[in-house]
Amino acid sequence: MEATIQPVPDSTPGILGTAALPQGLRGDYDRARPDGTLPEGTMERSGEDHATWRTLVARQRAIFPGRAASAWLEGLDRLRCDSAVPTLHDASAILRAATGWELVPCPGLLPDAQFFALLARRRFPVTEWIRRPEELDYIVEPDIFHDFLGHVPLLTNPDYASFLEAYGRLGLDAEARGQLAPLARFYWFMVEFGLIAERDGLRAYGAGILSSRTETLHALAPQDRPGAPQRLRFNMARVLRSAYRIDDVQPAYFVIRDFAELYAAIEQAPALLEDALAAASIPPGAITPGDVPWGAQNLVR
Repeated sequence: MEATIQPVPDSTPGILGTAALPQGLRGDYDRARPDGTLPEGTMERSGEDHATWRTLVARQRAIFPGRAASAWLEGLDRLRCDSAVPTLHDASAILRAATGWELVPCPGLLPDAQFFALLARRRFPVTEWIRRPEELDYIVEPDIFHDFLGHVPLLTNPDYASFLEAYGRLGLDAEARGQLAPLARFYWFMVEFGLIAERDGLRAYGAGILSSRTETLHALAPQDRPGAPQRLRFNMARVLRSAYRIDDVQPAYFVIRDFAELYAAIEQAPALLEDALAAASIPPGAITPGDVPWGAQNLVR
């Protein structure tokens, strides 16, 4: 699977299966503070690091037209990050002016409690290190390219920014109630692998899609192409029960009409989480009687 992160299996509680961190992670966790972040400061970047970044951005830029969500592209342009590995300080200044968010460095994956607490304070953790040149097409852990290019552009969008803060607050409550497994599915499908309907057609906004060339091309492949995925109308109860693939491109994606719909889903979630925990999970790619495939009948209003 190209340039995508691989969390531990869906059966493990946690936002990305990180209620307890696995051994052997690449980041410098010894320097992490109690909240999971690293001390402030600008990390030294080599010429090779900047060249790797430029290569990754350029090849993604080439396939974004007609595939990436307009709000996401607007955010990427505002960040002005194509030519070098971005500094979190400069990007945070742009985000604070737009939505009140800021970026904080972290060693990599964070335990759930730390992750949710940061989101609830409008602080987004970004992995400090960048992949090596030989890892352009595959990476096991999230690096700064995935975290920054995938997630940060939409933090300039007020509706999405409010949704992600609300998700952090919900996560803290769900953790206390033992309801993290279905909430992890919501994050996976709607933050990492979400699609949005725009007037010119479906577009990707999920970080796991837009930081991967293979996933971007697959997610927006013509429906009549062999191997094309299912695109289903977003339904919160369905998403909370949906198991996901961690070892390949996704066989199914969910489509929202706008980012305000995600914020509204957060308000529905507390009443649905317990039911989702008690119900059998839906296998990846399976179709259920209530599913609504995205098509002509779902055109944007």
